[in-house]
Amino acid sequence: MADIAPLTPLRYDPSRLASGIAGVVAPPYDVISPEQREVLARRDPHNVVNLILPKGPGGTDGEEKYDHAAALLRRWREDKVLVRDEVPGFYRYDQTFVAPGSDKKQHRRGFLGLVKLVPFSERIVLPHERTLSGPKEDRLKLFRATRTNLSPGFMLYRDPRGELDGPLTGGKELFRFDTPDGVEHALTKVEDREALFTIVRKIAQSTLLIADGHHRYETALRYAQESGASGASENGWFMVFLANGDDPNLVVFPTHRHVHSLTSFDFSALLRNAGTTFDVAPLPSGTEARVITARLAEAGQRTPSVAVASAAGDAAILSLRADADLANHPTLGKLPEVLRRTDVALLHMGILEHVLGITREAQAAKTNLYYPQDASAALAELRGGKGQALFLMNATPVEAVRRVAEAGEVMPQKSTFFYPKVFTGLAIHTLEPDRTVHSIREA
Repeated sequence: MADIAPLTPLRYDPSRLASGIAGVVAPPYDVISPEQREVLARRDPHNVVNLILPKGPGGTDGEEKYDHAAALLRRWREDKVLVRDEVPGFYRYDQTFVAPGSDKKQHRRGFLGLVKLVPFSERIVLPHERTLSGPKEDRLKLFRATRTNLSPGFMLYRDPRGELDGPLTGGKELFRFDTPDGVEHALTKVEDREALFTIVRKIAQSTLLIADGHHRYETALRYAQESGASGASENGWFMVFLANGDDPNLVVFPTHRHVHSLTSFDFSALLRNAGTTFDVAPLPSGTEARVITARLAEAGQRTPSVAVASAAGDAAILSLRADADLANHPTLGKLPEVLRRTDVALLHMGILEHVLGITREAQAAKTNLYYPQDASAALAELRGGKGQALFLMNATPVEAVRRVAEAGEVMPQKSTFFYPKVFTGLAIHTLEPDRTVHSIREA
């Protein structure tokens, strides 16, 4: 089913870096704030943020930024800051961390490799959420200018018995480093041919669920089509971090919804209109975020639920009513059955669209929505005068995500937030049509 291959990537030469590997890597482009971008850029002149979130000469933000990124990349290659590793291999990537809100040290292991680009219609690579048009156009312009896949996607394979645990051990550790968020990172190259073959053969038995990087995959697919990718040429493959989707320790956080700029909004009317489908459980005025999320978690154990808060300090838990007639609901009736039990789809179709009038197009364009991760910070901003309402979410379990994807459906955008993020800069995959990937067919 899934066709994967080892990498022969560009990698940073640590001997040419003033600040070491830790100074040149960065989180994915879509979680970097403007302030964080500047911090990363100052950390080291070769920080990969200068490529994934480029600026034009003099710090401009026009179309010239893409050509500037391409020029920087060429210079770094000429200066041997980035060098090619011609020996094919998979790159085991270990992250050790304490998740926010936890005191337990956890570990996630996966590996960087290449996945053959195939349309979603082939049901080999499975998306689980809708995408936004703006980021795809931005990424496509960067692909065209640099002819490079700078940032890996993140996909999950099926391996309930942990059969790849063995082949992924061993190898040569390249480097390890810590990042300011407290995550410990280690990259190890696995190049034993028998191990590579075992990994390729095992992944071929599985579909691949996109955990993170929908925009990047869709962009890579479009670029491959327009650049005439064929066979094993590099531009027909996408660099991905692959992890075991059956690992019970995968950490997924929710992404919340901050509503703003509606022409008219009344919190009491929102609760009243939502009450036809949801049981409304008001909370005391001024309830803290940690209490709201704790109550929401309890409610979510029983039935799909979301929490909502107003700028004035009011809050409530909205739980799907046992007698709700979803099949005949004006908007929820359009949802496939597999989506009617997911919190995020019920929120988007049953409340954002049906009650507040935020159309699917407006949701995709983020006309009236921010997507914060930090519940406490978002609630403080709301009560400080930013926006009109905040919807707090429970995390969507990985199995629920896979059920939706395997049914051929997608959830609304920003439905999951896998933690920790897969860093950019560990390896870079070029998209040169005259270079071929190293297909491993036998041990």
